[in-house]
Amino acid sequence: QVQLVESGGGMVQAGGSLRLSCVASGRDFSNYIMAWFRQAPGKEREFVARVSWNGPRTDVADSVRGRFTTSRDNAKNTVYLQMNSLKPEDTAVYYCAGSQSSRYDLETERDYHYWGQGTQVTVSA
Repeated sequence: QVQLVESGGGMVQAGGSLRLSCVASGRDFSNYIMAWFRQAPGKEREFVARVSWNGPRTDVADSVRGRFTTSRDNAKNTVYLQMNSLKPEDTAVYYCAGSQSSRYDLETERDYHYWGQGTQVTVSA
C-alpha cells in the first residue's frame, strides 16, 4: 500500500508555470503506474497525465498536450507534473493517483486505488 502527498499548487497568472510534486510513502513505488487527475468546481474529475512504472513512457490528455509533462524519480518516490503556459481553464484541484495494475493505459478514476489529498491550482486571467 502507498500513501500519496501532493505539493506545489498555488495561484499563478495565465501563461505562467507551476510544478506539482507527489511523494509516495510505502514500498515498491516502481510497481505503480502513477497519474495526475484534476477536478474543477462543478465538474467531474478528469485524467491529465500518466507515467509508466520506470518512467520512460508518458501520456497526457489532449487538453494539456504541449503544455504539461509528467515524470517520476523512483529513487525519491516522487512523481512530477510540470505545467507551462497555464490557462484559466486549468484551474482545479489536482490529484496524484497510483495503481498496481499491470496495464499501462489507465485513464479512469476506478483504475486507480491510491489517491493524494489534492492541491489547488488557480490560474488568473
